Amino acid sequence: MTPNKVIFSALLLLLPTLIWAQKQGESFRAYLYNNTYNVYLRINFYDQDVTVPGQELYGRLPGYLGKLHNSFCWVITSCDIKSEKRAELQLINDFGSEDLNATLTRENDSIYVLKQGAGSTIKVPNNGKWQKLPKTLEFKRDVRNKR
Repeated sequence: MTPNKVIFSALLLLLPTLIWAQKQGESFRAYLYNNTYNVYLRINFYDQDVTVPGQELYGRLPGYLGKLHNSFCWVITSCDIKSEKRAELQLINDFGSEDLNATLTRENDSIYVLKQGAGSTIKVPNNGKWQKLPKTLEFKRDVRNKR
């Protein structure tokens, strides 16, 4: 076997491992949405470089929970990645008057679950009133919108 064939064969064997490693680094860099409540998560727990549109004064963050067609948000102030499938979060509302702890768990490549823990309950504006979100909320990953 020629040296070129050996190198090519080795690369073919390593390719699945490299693709798997790249996907693992993408678990918590995503745009996630929930159509039932018209909310979404824009997150990047690795680089923590997400800015909230129109609210750049918060600076670069791990992410935020937003409401479609509204500027209100819950800011993720810190995160701790516990495994490739689970992260612990601290959030505050954009007024700074409420906060909570939560976990975000990746169920599979497209489904994530946000579970609210200690602290306030997430509320978002809905038709002129405050709507409480369920303590456990499922999100879908939008693979077309990574940032």
